[in-house]
Amino acid sequence: ERSQPGPASRAHLTGVPRMSRDPDGTRAGGSAGAGAAVNGAVLTLGCDDYDAIHDKILAAGGQVAMEKAALPGMAWQGYYLDTEGNTFGIHQPDTAAA
Repeated sequence: ERSQPGPASRAHLTGVPRMSRDPDGTRAGGSAGAGAAVNGAVLTLGCDDYDAIHDKILAAGGQVAMEKAALPGMAWQGYYLDTEGNTFGIHQPDTAAA
């Protein structure tokens, strides 16, 4: 039989904000705004052709958050904002990146 966690072992802590939701289930509150630090996880997706994916992102309404940059000897990587303001990255492995 497992006991219930006590106040000291609960996942939430006093003073730590919780994400609130609007009645329709979307995240409540506005975006932190341009240039603000990311408050959450940023997913980075692998791709075979960075430039082709870049063009598709822009055509779908995305915006560049951080320009394409070389990770020397490893890959090309950059970050974008989707139409809802979420940040995500794309990563194309390329040992010739410089």
